Amino acid sequence: MSDAPASRRAIAAWCLYDWANSAFPTVIGTILFSAYFTTGVAPTDEIGTALWGQATAIAGLVVAVVSPVLGAIADQGGRRKPWIAVLSSISVVATALLWFVTPEPSAILLALVLYGTATFGFELALVFYNAMLPDLASDERLGRVSGWGWGLGYFGGLACLALGLALVQPDPAPFGLDKTTAEHVRAVAFVVAGWFALFAWPLFVFTPDRPRSGLPVGVAVRSGLAALKATLKRLPGYRNVLRFLIAKMIYIDGLNTLFTFGGIYAAGTIGMDLEEVLLFGVIINVSSGIGAFAFAWVDDWIGAKPTIVIALSALILFGTGVLFVDEKMWFYIFALGIGAFLGPAQAASRSMMARLAPRELMTEFFGLYALAGKATAFVGPAVLGWVTVLADSQRIGMATILPFFIVGLWLILGVREDVRAAPTPVPAQGG
Repeated sequence: MSDAPASRRAIAAWCLYDWANSAFPTVIGTILFSAYFTTGVAPTDEIGTALWGQATAIAGLVVAVVSPVLGAIADQGGRRKPWIAVLSSISVVATALLWFVTPEPSAILLALVLYGTATFGFELALVFYNAMLPDLASDERLGRVSGWGWGLGYFGGLACLALGLALVQPDPAPFGLDKTTAEHVRAVAFVVAGWFALFAWPLFVFTPDRPRSGLPVGVAVRSGLAALKATLKRLPGYRNVLRFLIAKMIYIDGLNTLFTFGGIYAAGTIGMDLEEVLLFGVIINVSSGIGAFAFAWVDDWIGAKPTIVIALSALILFGTGVLFVDEKMWFYIFALGIGAFLGPAQAASRSMMARLAPRELMTEFFGLYALAGKATAFVGPAVLGWVTVLADSQRIGMATILPFFIVGLWLILGVREDVRAAPTPVPAQGG
């Protein structure tokens, strides 16, 4: 399938969705709009940071609960693109409405509701998007396709960020935007929403979907819920997949914490100013994108599991190095190494799930995959925050990320990649 020209176009359109949706977490969630909220909308930076973090955590918790349910229903209904379309539209519309978040505390609730809603749509759409991967590529090409998409995502986020900065940085602001009411920053919401919608549409036009099952909606919902209940009951029997999901839950928590606090550490401990922190963010994203592209072939060559093992080992090595440097040049060098293996760890995790999950339950298992990425997302930041306060040291606080990589690495070593999931028989209970 993947060797036909039409399929190459379908794969390109699928990968382009990563380029499209990555604008939201990069520009809205991490860099520009989040900074505007904390410094321009909330009464203090500390309150703004806390509220933004709480909104992210609540949205993640809702996604963790809902994603396996919707995935199970979608597996019964057949098609995935309608789910992606609806959920992406929710994210796009909520993002565009962030324009109405004016620089005053009275807009706090509106900002948090819209951001939480946009995050909800963004994250849930990924469940169905990721589940399309095994239908587009053979097992021998899963790593390449996943890596191409992930790499495009990093570069797409950066490209949209560049457009956003073109609105924010000039003085006077372009297009007659009023800086006194932060219109130049609020307009970034339209840029991200338009970017997401524009580059997502090829997925719906060129990428094939599974046929509709023919089941009525009510029957599909009941069947999906019943299937999810049965899967959860048998989940201990899927020991190989369960070990992978637990490993992924732990090391992804470390990765997300690193993304969240990397810039804060660069500013506080290394002493970087805003421009240098922005350069640090660019280095991380560019090197992650290049790493995802480069290791896409490695994934197919040696397998997703060895790729994850290499990536986690390198993250432990470079992460340790970051903790012992004070000079900015060495920090940039180690950051480059960290970035080079962040992308491969994430892309190979997606292809690993595609290789392990039962084909007939692919969306449901990617729902569980999303659950594994969100259920404990608060642990890493909480541990880092507590240790930083108790030790009165950002450096010691950042060191708490390393155990997440070490434990995740130890668990992933026991996962068998060569066996697609089938429940291990569980002895029948007497009586």
